[in-house]
Amino acid sequence: MTTTPRSPRLLLLSTVLLAVAGTALLYMPHGQQPPTPGTAPPSAATTARSPIAATPSTGRPPTLGAAASTAPEASTPPAALPPHGEGVAGDRAVQRNLETAWPADLPVADQRKLLTAGRALLHADATGVGRARWPDMFPDMGQAVAPAFATADFRIQAAIARRDGSPNKAVVHLVWAGTDRSGTFTDLHITEWNFTRTTKKGTATWTPQPRT
Repeated sequence: MTTTPRSPRLLLLSTVLLAVAGTALLYMPHGQQPPTPGTAPPSAATTARSPIAATPSTGRPPTLGAAASTAPEASTPPAALPPHGEGVAGDRAVQRNLETAWPADLPVADQRKLLTAGRALLHADATGVGRARWPDMFPDMGQAVAPAFATADFRIQAAIARRDGSPNKAVVHLVWAGTDRSGTFTDLHITEWNFTRTTKKGTATWTPQPRT
């Protein structure tokens, strides 16, 4: 299951994931049934005004023309998303599909910083662990709120960091899995975080943007 897209980029990522998953069904052996995904859990977006849901963005989504032009021939199964519940072994396919749909456009050092921050923010948002590090992002952390997802089963399946229409703006996209409070495990959730870059004394800092 995926989080309902609220921006052009999230819509694109959802489309890519669903399209590739649909194509994979064409290569499933005759008589084999696709796995049935679980019921969507309450996401962290509905807990304590959590910022897990993406805000609208003005950047244009990337084109998929390059990826389409290099698609394998019909006789060769395309890179497919793993079945629901495949586990860590299937995460490489998710990462590969994200990178193919949206080629890198940031320096490696910036990507590393953004991905580290984006992963930490998502983990704090979904599980409640580590929110004190981000007081501007979680202003209501003093309230007693049960985390939406269990820490033990939370897993980031894939992540990319890309420009957001300006060299000083970026967005981190993450695909993740976890078990909610009802005990239901689901994967292929999609979340994005927006960042802005400021430079002081020659040192660049990427700062996450809180929800308004």
